[in-house]
Amino acid sequence: MADPNLMVIIDHAAHELLMWVGFGTLVGLSAKAIMPGRDPGGAIGTVLMGIAGSLIGCGVLLLFDTGFRVTPISPLGFAAGTAGAFLLLLFFRILSNSYIVEPVDGKTTANGGTSVTTYYRRRGRRAA
Repeated sequence: MADPNLMVIIDHAAHELLMWVGFGTLVGLSAKAIMPGRDPGGAIGTVLMGIAGSLIGCGVLLLFDTGFRVTPISPLGFAAGTAGAFLLLLFFRILSNSYIVEPVDGKTTANGGTSVTTYYRRRGRRAA
């Protein structure tokens, strides 16, 4: 027969894992709802971004003040986790060049710069 303490530890670990997965899903969905535009990743990416964002957000919150009682299911933890996931999504978009725009028509003015009335498009990934 297995040790009863081991079963309690396994039960607690499973509970914590399911809580973080559920909380990560809610945090990831809320961060994607706040950020405008199309978002990369599917369901697994949303859950992982939410879990990582909540770890980052709650960690930064505890870095500034250790007097807070931050848990994944507290309102303060939800706000910090959403902010962390939002920052992760923002950095991902910046690093993947989805926010950088460049002129399409390439018209130049007399002083050599591009004209103010040029049209812009999002820079996408180029096929190899």
